[in-house]
Amino acid sequence: MRTQYSVTLAVLAGFGLGAVAVQGLHAQAKPPVYQVVEIDPGNMESYLKDYVPKAQAAIKAAGGKFLAAGGKTTTLEGEPPKPRIVIQQWDSLEQVQAYRNSAAFKDLLPLRDKMAKFRSFVVEGVPQ
Repeated sequence: MRTQYSVTLAVLAGFGLGAVAVQGLHAQAKPPVYQVVEIDPGNMESYLKDYVPKAQAAIKAAGGKFLAAGGKTTTLEGEPPKPRIVIQQWDSLEQVQAYRNSAAFKDLLPLRDKMAKFRSFVVEGVPQ
């Protein structure tokens, strides 16, 4: 009887360990994507007060994570960036596109277009 319990426990432990390993491999197989946004606000104070909280809430609700938002930038080479830079992390390009096609994003467009000029692009991350 004890042998059966030992074998059952070993099988379950092996199954659990295998599931964790497969999950780790899947996580490594698809690196995240990063959206980089250059923003040129017409009025920085109004932009920060009226637009940013709504946009950040919508992005977080859609699964985006903020890695940098408006911090100090230092130009090392080439043209300087716009006054505000935002870097977001997403699970996939499809997730970014789904957010940009969402009602939440489309509802923000009139305010967004009124507040600033945007340039954004997505770059795929490197598998770790």
